[in-house]
Amino acid sequence: MTSPNPVPAALTFEQKLANYADLLVRVGVNLQPGGKLHLNAPIEAAPLVRLIVRKAWEAGAVAVDVQYADQQLGRLMYDHAPEAALDYAPAWSTEQVMHQIDDGYVFLSIAGSDPDLLAGADQARIARRSKVAAQQSRPVSDRMMAFEINWSVGAMPVPSWAARVFPGVPLEQATAQLWDAIFAVSRADRPDPVAAWRSHTDGLARACAHLNSRRYHALHLKNAHTDLTVGLADGHLWIGGANAAQNGTEGVPNLPTDEVFTAPHRGRVEGVVRASKPLSVRGTLIEDIVMRFEGGRVTSATASQGQDVLLSLLDTDEGARHLGEIALVEYDSPVASTGLLFYNTLFDENAASHIALGQAYNYNVEGGALEPAGANTSLIHVDWMIGTPDTDVDGMYENGERESVMRGGKWKF
Repeated sequence: MTSPNPVPAALTFEQKLANYADLLVRVGVNLQPGGKLHLNAPIEAAPLVRLIVRKAWEAGAVAVDVQYADQQLGRLMYDHAPEAALDYAPAWSTEQVMHQIDDGYVFLSIAGSDPDLLAGADQARIARRSKVAAQQSRPVSDRMMAFEINWSVGAMPVPSWAARVFPGVPLEQATAQLWDAIFAVSRADRPDPVAAWRSHTDGLARACAHLNSRRYHALHLKNAHTDLTVGLADGHLWIGGANAAQNGTEGVPNLPTDEVFTAPHRGRVEGVVRASKPLSVRGTLIEDIVMRFEGGRVTSATASQGQDVLLSLLDTDEGARHLGEIALVEYDSPVASTGLLFYNTLFDENAASHIALGQAYNYNVEGGALEPAGANTSLIHVDWMIGTPDTDVDGMYENGERESVMRGGKWKF
């Protein structure tokens, strides 16, 4: 007897990989017929890149440009390059990207690197080079953050990354398990992943619409280790999931994404906050971060591991000690439900509510002007997780009244 509701056959790896490539093109950057695609990827991602390029041609692209990167070259620079090389940043590299933005290219990046690549490297050299690179790319990032064009970020497991996420597991098996995790949280393992994404982004849009309708003056976050009040920028806007570029084409900047986020007021953050997960940044794992904010500024910061890197980040510029983002994520999001630490912000920021040190996003304030709204500017933007299953969040009005936004890490509205 045939079952009236047969269980769909599990997709093969090849089918899920093709789905993932399709999602990056059709949902991530939402490439339109006649469009142009610029793709950045690590050299290890060549098989995925070829699928993406095929999907781009099938979507009607008239130009596809691929730029590969070898992550090992960065480590060679920090270990062997002369001091002058750390400060060299040719103007033409920025000009090339600016011309592509003018020409209407969409930009897709594939993340995939060894989280421990820079372990043991000279942190002062890393900080110096990072600051130069951030200063040089600022004109590009300003235009990207203004969504003049669509852009998106996906991922590709590399063996060293998989080994870090699944220590002690044979390398081939670890890589396969990391792929499975990426497929699951990006919905590439669904029979119709594009429809699944449309439904998901609709849900995030409803959360944003609710929060934008409330016009809170501040949020109060509290759990066993955190008691933090985050004032919100004047005219702040909640964003999450899909976002329309200036040409009206809607894309999804991050795959996966489970956050809704907005801009804090740089002078209105008070209290103590403790990280709920380690932060992997600049080749270092920073653990047990505890920060105190007074008048919007970090006045003390400690970590049980990686404190030197944490303090280096805070000393990047004046804005690095202020917040540029507050994001809310349910504690049982798909990424959180994997139980994994990905050592990659693209994934880990979607496992818990989080804050970001540094730069605020222009699209999180009405009119896009950060400073008049009290939003922060900086050369860095570093997300770290603070949400837990016992986190309560209240929305606070200027008159002191408050109402529940989250209880026990879940939406209350």
